[in-house]
Amino acid sequence: MGAEAGRYRETAALFARAERVIPGGIYGHQSPRLLVPGAYPYFFARGAGARVWDVDGNEYLDLVCGYGPIVLGHNHPAVDAAAAREAANGRCYNGPARPFVELAERLVALTPWAAWAVFAKNGSDVCTWAVQVARAATGRTKILAAKGAYHGTHAWCAPLPGGTTPEDRAHVATYRYNDLASVDRALALHDGDVAGIIVSPFRHDAFHDQEMPAPGFLAGLRERCDARGAVLVLDDVRAGFRLSLAGSGDAMGVEPDVTCYCKALGNGYPISAALGRERLREAAMQVFFTGSYWTGPVEMAAALACLAELEASDAIAHMRRIGTRLRDGMVGQGETHGLPVHWSGPPALPFMTFRDDEGSFVRSRVFAAACAARGVYLHPHHNWFVSAALTDADVDRILDVTDAAFADVARSPEHRA
Repeated sequence: MGAEAGRYRETAALFARAERVIPGGIYGHQSPRLLVPGAYPYFFARGAGARVWDVDGNEYLDLVCGYGPIVLGHNHPAVDAAAAREAANGRCYNGPARPFVELAERLVALTPWAAWAVFAKNGSDVCTWAVQVARAATGRTKILAAKGAYHGTHAWCAPLPGGTTPEDRAHVATYRYNDLASVDRALALHDGDVAGIIVSPFRHDAFHDQEMPAPGFLAGLRERCDARGAVLVLDDVRAGFRLSLAGSGDAMGVEPDVTCYCKALGNGYPISAALGRERLREAAMQVFFTGSYWTGPVEMAAALACLAELEASDAIAHMRRIGTRLRDGMVGQGETHGLPVHWSGPPALPFMTFRDDEGSFVRSRVFAAACAARGVYLHPHHNWFVSAALTDADVDRILDVTDAAFADVARSPEHRA
Protein backbone atom coordinates (compact mmCIF):
# COMPACT_ATOMS: atom_id res chain seq x y z
CA MET A 1 0.00 0.00 0.00
CA GLY A 2 2.86 2.38 -0.87
CA ALA A 3 3.87 5.11 1.57
CA GLU A 4 1.06 4.15 3.95
CA ALA A 5 2.24 0.53 4.33
CA GLY A 6 3.11 1.03 8.00
CA ARG A 7 -0.14 2.78 8.89
CA TYR A 8 -2.23 0.13 7.15
CA ARG A 9 -0.18 -3.02 7.64
CA GLU A 10 -3.08 -5.13 8.96
CA THR A 11 -5.43 -3.74 6.32
CA ALA A 12 -3.00 -4.80 3.59
CA ALA A 13 -2.61 -8.29 5.04
CA LEU A 14 -6.36 -8.76 5.44
CA PHE A 15 -7.03 -7.52 1.93
CA ALA A 16 -4.48 -9.94 0.49
CA ARG A 17 -6.37 -12.76 2.22
CA ALA A 18 -9.68 -11.41 0.98
CA GLU A 19 -8.54 -11.30 -2.64
CA ARG A 20 -7.88 -15.04 -2.52
CA VAL A 21 -11.41 -15.97 -1.42
CA ILE A 22 -13.65 -13.02 -2.43
CA PRO A 23 -13.98 -11.64 -6.00
CA GLY A 24 -12.16 -8.32 -6.00
CA GLY A 25 -11.33 -8.62 -2.30
CA ILE A 26 -14.02 -6.05 -1.48
CA TYR A 27 -16.78 -5.40 -4.00
CA GLY A 28 -19.46 -2.85 -4.75
CA HIS A 29 -19.48 0.69 -3.40
CA GLN A 30 -17.04 -0.25 -0.61
CA SER A 31 -14.32 -1.28 -3.06
CA PRO A 32 -10.99 0.46 -2.40
CA ARG A 33 -10.88 1.29 -6.10
CA LEU A 34 -13.54 3.94 -5.45
CA LEU A 35 -11.45 5.66 -2.79
CA VAL A 36 -7.71 6.39 -2.90
CA PRO A 37 -5.98 2.99 -2.96
CA GLY A 38 -3.16 2.80 -0.46
CA ALA A 39 -4.25 5.91 1.41
CA TYR A 40 -7.35 4.55 3.14
CA PRO A 41 -8.25 1.75 5.53
CA TYR A 42 -10.23 -1.06 3.93
CA PHE A 43 -11.42 -2.89 7.07
CA PHE A 44 -12.85 -1.58 10.33
CA ALA A 45 -12.80 -2.92 13.88
CA ARG A 46 -15.31 -0.80 15.78
CA GLY A 47 -17.26 2.46 15.97
CA ALA A 48 -18.49 4.73 18.75
CA GLY A 49 -20.41 7.96 18.33
CA ALA A 50 -18.88 10.01 15.54
CA ARG A 51 -15.71 7.89 15.35
CA VAL A 52 -14.54 4.65 13.75
CA TRP A 53 -11.36 2.64 14.20
CA ASP A 54 -9.77 0.50 11.50
CA VAL A 55 -8.18 -2.91 12.01
CA ASP A 56 -4.78 -1.22 12.46
CA GLY A 57 -6.12 0.82 15.39
CA ASN A 58 -6.22 4.15 13.54
CA GLU A 59 -9.02 6.47 14.67
CA TYR A 60 -11.18 8.62 12.36
CA LEU A 61 -13.91 11.18 12.70
CA ASP A 62 -16.50 9.67 10.39
CA LEU A 63 -18.09 11.78 7.64
CA VAL A 64 -19.29 8.81 5.59
CA CYS A 65 -21.32 7.02 8.30
CA GLY A 66 -21.49 3.66 6.51
CA TYR A 67 -22.64 5.58 3.40
CA GLY A 68 -25.60 6.93 5.33
CA PRO A 69 -27.08 4.47 7.83
CA ILE A 70 -25.37 5.90 10.90
CA VAL A 71 -27.51 8.95 11.68
CA LEU A 72 -27.35 9.04 15.51
CA GLY A 73 -23.76 7.81 15.80
CA HIS A 74 -22.16 4.39 15.94
CA ASN A 75 -23.43 2.06 18.68
CA HIS A 76 -26.07 4.47 19.91
CA PRO A 77 -27.01 3.20 23.39
CA ALA A 78 -30.79 3.67 23.16
CA VAL A 79 -31.02 2.00 19.74
CA ASP A 80 -28.76 -0.87 20.71
CA ALA A 81 -30.62 -1.41 23.99
CA ALA A 82 -33.97 -1.63 22.17
CA ALA A 83 -32.49 -4.09 19.67
CA ALA A 84 -30.95 -6.18 22.46
CA ARG A 85 -34.24 -6.39 24.36
CA GLU A 86 -35.98 -7.69 21.24
CA ALA A 87 -33.11 -10.04 20.36
CA ALA A 88 -33.44 -11.68 23.77
CA ASN A 89 -36.82 -13.00 22.58
CA GLY A 90 -35.67 -14.13 19.13
CA ARG A 91 -34.50 -12.88 15.76
CA CYS A 92 -36.37 -14.73 13.02
CA TYR A 93 -39.78 -16.38 13.28
CA ASN A 94 -42.36 -17.93 10.98
CA GLY A 95 -44.08 -14.57 10.77
CA PRO A 96 -43.64 -11.01 12.00
CA ALA A 97 -43.65 -9.87 15.62
CA ARG A 98 -45.27 -6.91 17.38
CA PRO A 99 -42.70 -4.31 16.17
CA PHE A 100 -43.82 -5.01 12.58
CA VAL A 101 -47.17 -3.37 13.26
CA GLU A 102 -45.81 -0.74 15.62
CA LEU A 103 -43.22 0.52 13.12
CA ALA A 104 -45.77 0.68 10.29
CA GLU A 105 -48.10 2.68 12.56
CA ARG A 106 -45.27 5.02 13.53
CA LEU A 107 -44.18 5.72 9.97
CA VAL A 108 -47.73 6.28 8.75
CA ALA A 109 -48.37 8.65 11.65
CA LEU A 110 -45.25 10.64 10.73
CA THR A 111 -46.27 10.95 7.07
CA PRO A 112 -49.51 12.88 6.45
CA TRP A 113 -50.24 11.52 2.97
CA ALA A 114 -49.32 7.85 3.64
CA ALA A 115 -51.80 5.10 4.52
CA TRP A 116 -49.60 2.00 4.74
CA ALA A 117 -46.02 0.73 4.93
CA VAL A 118 -44.07 -2.37 3.91
CA PHE A 119 -40.57 -3.45 4.94
CA ALA A 120 -37.47 -5.07 3.46
CA LYS A 121 -33.71 -4.87 4.00
CA ASN A 122 -32.13 -2.70 1.27
CA GLY A 123 -32.96 0.39 -0.71
CA SER A 124 -32.82 -1.65 -3.90
CA ASP A 125 -35.62 -3.87 -2.56
CA VAL A 126 -38.12 -1.10 -1.99
CA CYS A 127 -37.26 0.98 -5.08
CA THR A 128 -37.76 -2.04 -7.33
CA TRP A 129 -40.99 -2.93 -5.55
CA ALA A 130 -42.26 0.65 -5.86
CA VAL A 131 -41.94 0.65 -9.64
CA GLN A 132 -43.68 -2.73 -9.76
CA VAL A 133 -46.56 -1.30 -7.73
CA ALA A 134 -46.75 1.60 -10.18
CA ARG A 135 -47.11 -0.88 -13.03
CA ALA A 136 -49.68 -2.96 -11.16
CA ALA A 137 -51.72 0.15 -10.36
CA THR A 138 -51.73 1.55 -13.90
CA GLY A 139 -51.45 -1.48 -16.16
CA ARG A 140 -48.63 0.33 -17.98
CA THR A 141 -44.99 -0.59 -18.49
CA LYS A 142 -42.71 2.45 -18.67
CA ILE A 143 -40.86 4.03 -15.74
CA LEU A 144 -39.13 7.40 -16.09
CA ALA A 145 -35.88 7.84 -14.12
CA ALA A 146 -33.30 10.63 -14.13
CA LYS A 147 -30.27 9.88 -16.26
CA GLY A 148 -27.34 8.85 -14.03
CA ALA A 149 -29.48 8.50 -10.89
CA TYR A 150 -28.79 5.60 -8.55
CA HIS A 151 -31.85 3.61 -7.47
CA GLY A 152 -30.17 0.34 -6.50
CA THR A 153 -28.41 -2.69 -7.93
CA HIS A 154 -31.28 -4.65 -9.49
CA ALA A 155 -31.05 -5.26 -13.22
CA TRP A 156 -33.44 -2.46 -14.29
CA CYS A 157 -31.37 0.22 -12.55
CA ALA A 158 -27.88 -1.23 -11.91
CA PRO A 159 -25.21 1.45 -12.49
CA LEU A 160 -22.98 -0.98 -14.42
CA PRO A 161 -24.23 -3.27 -17.21
CA GLY A 162 -22.40 -6.48 -16.24
CA GLY A 163 -24.80 -9.43 -16.10
CA THR A 164 -27.78 -7.44 -17.35
CA THR A 165 -29.52 -7.53 -20.72
CA PRO A 166 -31.04 -4.80 -22.88
CA GLU A 167 -34.43 -6.31 -22.07
CA ASP A 168 -33.88 -5.57 -18.35
CA ARG A 169 -33.87 -1.85 -19.13
CA ALA A 170 -36.26 -1.84 -22.08
CA HIS A 171 -39.06 -0.22 -20.10
CA VAL A 172 -36.99 2.47 -18.38
CA ALA A 173 -36.83 5.88 -20.05
CA THR A 174 -34.64 8.72 -18.83
CA TYR A 175 -34.95 12.44 -18.30
CA ARG A 176 -32.50 15.04 -16.97
CA TYR A 177 -32.86 16.05 -13.34
CA ASN A 178 -34.25 19.58 -13.00
CA ASP A 179 -35.28 19.65 -16.67
CA LEU A 180 -39.06 19.43 -17.09
CA ALA A 181 -38.72 19.79 -20.87
CA SER A 182 -36.79 16.52 -20.96
CA VAL A 183 -39.50 14.93 -18.80
CA ASP A 184 -42.12 16.10 -21.28
CA ARG A 185 -40.17 14.62 -24.19
CA ALA A 186 -39.98 11.24 -22.43
CA LEU A 187 -43.69 11.39 -21.60
CA ALA A 188 -44.55 12.20 -25.21
CA LEU A 189 -42.34 9.42 -26.54
CA HIS A 190 -44.15 6.90 -24.34
CA ASP A 191 -47.56 8.55 -24.35
CA GLY A 192 -50.17 6.38 -22.68
CA ASP A 193 -47.70 3.84 -21.32
CA VAL A 194 -45.98 5.65 -18.43
CA ALA A 195 -46.66 3.88 -15.14
CA GLY A 196 -44.61 6.19 -12.98
CA ILE A 197 -41.75 8.60 -12.45
CA ILE A 198 -39.04 7.85 -9.89
CA VAL A 199 -36.95 10.72 -8.55
CA SER A 200 -34.67 11.53 -5.62
CA PRO A 201 -35.45 14.61 -3.48
CA PHE A 202 -32.24 16.19 -4.77
CA ARG A 203 -29.61 15.00 -7.20
CA HIS A 204 -26.86 13.09 -5.40
CA ASP A 205 -25.16 11.05 -8.12
CA ALA A 206 -21.61 9.92 -7.31
CA PHE A 207 -18.84 11.75 -9.19
CA HIS A 208 -21.05 14.86 -9.49
CA ASP A 209 -21.73 17.95 -7.45
CA GLN A 210 -25.08 17.61 -5.77
CA GLU A 211 -28.01 19.57 -7.18
CA MET A 212 -31.01 20.80 -5.24
CA PRO A 213 -34.39 20.71 -7.01
CA ALA A 214 -35.03 23.83 -9.04
CA PRO A 215 -38.15 25.82 -8.12
CA GLY A 216 -41.14 24.03 -9.58
CA PHE A 217 -39.31 20.86 -10.65
CA LEU A 218 -40.69 18.40 -8.12
CA ALA A 219 -44.09 20.10 -8.24
CA GLY A 220 -43.95 19.75 -12.02
CA LEU A 221 -43.39 16.01 -11.72
CA ARG A 222 -46.33 15.82 -9.31
CA GLU A 223 -48.56 17.67 -11.77
CA ARG A 224 -47.54 15.50 -14.69
CA CYS A 225 -48.20 12.30 -12.79
CA ASP A 226 -51.59 13.58 -11.66
CA ALA A 227 -52.56 14.57 -15.20
CA ARG A 228 -51.75 11.09 -16.52
CA GLY A 229 -52.75 8.91 -13.59
CA ALA A 230 -49.10 7.89 -13.15
CA VAL A 231 -47.38 7.12 -9.84
CA LEU A 232 -44.77 9.48 -8.40
CA VAL A 233 -42.10 7.51 -6.50
CA LEU A 234 -39.70 9.39 -4.24
CA ASP A 235 -36.42 7.53 -3.69
CA ASP A 236 -35.62 8.83 -0.22
CA VAL A 237 -33.27 5.94 0.57
CA ARG A 238 -30.23 8.16 1.04
CA ALA A 239 -31.66 11.33 2.59
CA GLY A 240 -34.64 10.04 4.56
CA PHE A 241 -34.78 11.19 8.21
CA ARG A 242 -31.84 13.57 7.80
CA LEU A 243 -33.98 16.46 6.50
CA SER A 244 -37.39 15.80 8.07
CA LEU A 245 -39.04 13.06 10.10
CA ALA A 246 -41.89 13.25 7.58
CA GLY A 247 -39.48 12.47 4.76
CA SER A 248 -37.45 14.58 2.40
CA GLY A 249 -40.55 15.26 0.34
CA ASP A 250 -41.80 17.24 3.32
CA ALA A 251 -38.58 19.26 3.35
CA MET A 252 -38.78 19.85 -0.42
CA GLY A 253 -42.50 20.57 -0.58
CA VAL A 254 -43.76 17.59 -2.56
CA GLU A 255 -46.01 14.67 -1.61
CA PRO A 256 -45.25 11.51 -3.65
CA ASP A 257 -47.48 8.48 -4.06
CA VAL A 258 -44.81 6.09 -2.74
CA THR A 259 -41.68 6.94 -0.80
CA CYS A 260 -38.73 4.60 -0.26
CA TYR A 261 -36.62 4.65 2.92
CA CYS A 262 -33.54 2.76 4.09
CA LYS A 263 -30.16 4.10 5.28
CA ALA A 264 -30.88 6.10 8.45
CA LEU A 265 -34.10 4.30 9.42
CA GLY A 266 -32.35 1.82 11.73
CA ASN A 267 -29.08 3.63 12.59
CA GLY A 268 -27.08 0.78 11.11
CA TYR A 269 -29.55 -2.06 11.56
CA PRO A 270 -30.54 -3.47 8.14
CA ILE A 271 -34.06 -2.33 7.32
CA SER A 272 -35.84 -0.52 4.53
CA ALA A 273 -39.42 0.64 4.09
CA ALA A 274 -41.84 1.91 1.50
CA LEU A 275 -44.89 4.03 2.33
CA GLY A 276 -47.84 4.53 -0.01
CA ARG A 277 -51.18 6.20 -0.55
CA GLU A 278 -54.50 4.53 0.12
CA ARG A 279 -55.34 4.37 -3.60
CA LEU A 280 -52.32 2.09 -4.14
CA ARG A 281 -53.20 -0.40 -1.41
CA GLU A 282 -54.74 -2.94 -3.80
CA ALA A 283 -51.83 -2.67 -6.22
CA ALA A 284 -49.41 -3.17 -3.32
CA MET A 285 -51.21 -6.40 -2.45
CA GLN A 286 -50.86 -7.64 -6.04
CA VAL A 287 -47.06 -7.42 -6.13
CA PHE A 288 -45.43 -10.39 -4.40
CA PHE A 289 -42.90 -8.98 -1.98
CA THR A 290 -41.19 -11.07 0.66
CA GLY A 291 -37.99 -12.26 2.28
CA SER A 292 -37.28 -14.54 5.20
CA TYR A 293 -35.47 -11.77 7.07
CA TRP A 294 -37.62 -8.81 6.02
CA THR A 295 -39.86 -8.85 9.10
CA GLY A 296 -36.97 -9.18 11.57
CA PRO A 297 -38.19 -7.80 14.92
CA VAL A 298 -34.73 -6.74 16.10
CA GLU A 299 -34.24 -4.33 13.22
CA MET A 300 -37.76 -2.97 13.65
CA ALA A 301 -37.22 -2.36 17.35
CA ALA A 302 -34.02 -0.52 16.45
CA ALA A 303 -35.90 1.59 13.89
CA LEU A 304 -38.57 2.53 16.44
CA ALA A 305 -35.88 3.59 18.90
CA CYS A 306 -34.00 5.49 16.21
CA LEU A 307 -37.09 7.48 15.21
CA ALA A 308 -37.86 8.22 18.87
CA GLU A 309 -34.34 9.48 19.49
CA LEU A 310 -34.28 11.59 16.32
CA GLU A 311 -37.45 13.30 17.49
CA ALA A 312 -36.61 13.64 21.19
CA SER A 313 -33.11 15.04 20.62
CA ASP A 314 -34.05 17.34 17.72
CA ALA A 315 -31.26 15.60 15.84
CA ILE A 316 -32.24 16.92 12.43
CA ALA A 317 -31.80 20.53 13.54
CA HIS A 318 -28.47 19.61 15.14
CA MET A 319 -27.19 17.99 11.96
CA ARG A 320 -28.27 21.03 9.95
CA ARG A 321 -26.40 23.38 12.30
CA ILE A 322 -23.26 21.24 12.50
CA GLY A 323 -23.25 20.72 8.73
CA THR A 324 -23.53 24.46 8.19
CA ARG A 325 -20.54 25.06 10.46
CA LEU A 326 -18.58 22.49 8.50
CA ARG A 327 -19.52 24.14 5.20
CA ASP A 328 -18.67 27.66 6.29
CA GLY A 329 -15.32 26.58 7.71
CA MET A 330 -14.18 24.52 4.73
CA VAL A 331 -15.34 27.01 2.09
CA GLY A 332 -13.42 29.73 3.94
CA GLN A 333 -10.32 27.54 4.15
CA GLY A 334 -10.44 26.92 0.41
CA GLU A 335 -10.50 30.64 -0.25
CA THR A 336 -7.61 31.24 2.16
CA HIS A 337 -5.48 28.63 0.40
CA GLY A 338 -6.36 29.89 -3.07
CA LEU A 339 -8.39 26.76 -3.79
CA PRO A 340 -11.99 27.74 -4.58
CA VAL A 341 -14.40 24.91 -3.89
CA HIS A 342 -17.95 24.04 -4.78
CA TRP A 343 -20.03 22.96 -1.76
CA SER A 344 -23.29 21.22 -2.61
CA GLY A 345 -26.23 19.43 -1.03
CA PRO A 346 -28.09 19.95 2.26
CA PRO A 347 -25.95 20.57 5.37
CA ALA A 348 -26.63 17.04 6.68
CA LEU A 349 -25.52 15.41 3.37
CA PRO A 350 -22.77 17.69 2.06
CA PHE A 351 -20.20 17.28 -0.68
CA MET A 352 -17.22 19.38 -1.70
CA THR A 353 -15.30 19.50 -4.97
CA PHE A 354 -12.53 21.74 -6.24
CA ARG A 355 -13.62 24.19 -8.92
CA ASP A 356 -10.34 23.82 -10.81
CA ASP A 357 -10.65 20.03 -11.05
CA GLU A 358 -13.24 20.24 -13.86
CA GLY A 359 -14.64 16.81 -13.05
CA SER A 360 -11.28 15.02 -12.75
CA PHE A 361 -11.39 14.77 -8.93
CA VAL A 362 -7.57 14.85 -8.86
CA ARG A 363 -7.44 17.46 -6.10
CA SER A 364 -10.33 15.76 -4.30
CA ARG A 365 -8.29 12.56 -4.05
CA VAL A 366 -5.23 14.40 -2.74
CA PHE A 367 -7.45 16.20 -0.21
CA ALA A 368 -9.29 13.06 0.93
CA ALA A 369 -6.06 11.10 1.34
CA ALA A 370 -4.55 13.94 3.38
CA CYS A 371 -7.62 13.96 5.64
CA ALA A 372 -7.51 10.18 6.12
CA ALA A 373 -3.85 10.36 7.11
CA ARG A 374 -4.79 12.83 9.85
CA GLY A 375 -7.85 10.97 11.13
CA VAL A 376 -10.85 12.34 9.20
CA TYR A 377 -12.71 9.91 6.96
CA LEU A 378 -14.49 11.51 4.02
CA HIS A 379 -14.98 10.49 0.39
CA PRO A 380 -13.41 11.99 -2.74
CA HIS A 381 -16.27 11.13 -5.13
CA HIS A 382 -19.42 10.46 -3.07
CA ASN A 383 -21.46 12.79 -0.88
CA TRP A 384 -20.67 12.83 2.83
CA PHE A 385 -23.00 12.34 5.81
CA VAL A 386 -23.19 14.24 9.09
CA SER A 387 -24.37 12.28 12.12
CA ALA A 388 -26.10 13.65 15.19
CA ALA A 389 -23.15 12.40 17.26
CA LEU A 390 -20.85 15.01 15.73
CA THR A 391 -20.11 17.78 18.25
CA ASP A 392 -18.79 21.30 17.88
CA ALA A 393 -15.46 20.10 19.26
CA ASP A 394 -15.41 17.40 16.57
CA VAL A 395 -16.02 20.04 13.91
CA ASP A 396 -13.14 22.09 15.32
CA ARG A 397 -10.90 19.04 14.98
CA ILE A 398 -12.14 18.31 11.45
CA LEU A 399 -11.44 21.89 10.41
CA ASP A 400 -7.90 21.67 11.80
CA VAL A 401 -7.39 18.60 9.64
CA THR A 402 -9.00 20.04 6.51
CA ASP A 403 -6.93 23.23 6.83
CA ALA A 404 -3.78 21.09 6.72
CA ALA A 405 -5.25 19.06 3.84
CA PHE A 406 -5.93 22.21 1.82
CA ALA A 407 -2.29 23.16 2.37
CA ASP A 408 -1.24 19.74 1.05
CA VAL A 409 -3.36 20.24 -2.07
CA ALA A 410 -1.87 23.70 -2.61
CA ARG A 411 1.63 22.16 -2.50
CA SER A 412 0.74 19.18 -4.67
CA PRO A 413 2.07 18.80 -8.23
CA GLU A 414 -1.52 18.63 -9.45
CA HIS A 415 -2.18 22.14 -8.12
CA ARG A 416 1.08 23.62 -9.36
CA ALA A 417 0.37 22.16 -12.80
